Amino acid sequence: MSLSDSERNIIVERELEKAQRTFQDMEFNANEGKWETAANRIYYALFHAVSALLINDGHQVKSHRGILALFGQYYVRTEIFSKQDGSLLSDLVIMRDNADYNCFYEANEEKLSPYIEPARQFVAKVIQYIHK
Repeated sequence: MSLSDSERNIIVERELEKAQRTFQDMEFNANEGKWETAANRIYYALFHAVSALLINDGHQVKSHRGILALFGQYYVRTEIFSKQDGSLLSDLVIMRDNADYNCFYEANEEKLSPYIEPARQFVAKVIQYIHK
């Protein structure tokens, strides 16, 4: 399915708004000590930001793993985004998977805190790239 420029712009802006709201949800849950939910939300903030990025540039978004692969292929390998950005996204996928599906994994402040500021900067970097 091909999108018009207007349709693409609407979807991209909605994804960016969702990324920002989801990041705020993460902050709320972290402040409440709900670390598993916060781990889920921080990943989804990046998921929506990367979805916006890919849609903005005309790539099809099909799956979580697909987003990782496309982000690596089109943005990390080309050095538009850093290897650290790619690692951040990969790390948060793993953390979210563990927090959501592994009953032996315990998300906590120590595990999540180091990712909060880099994730905030990542979302801001995506917004800046799209609005350039």
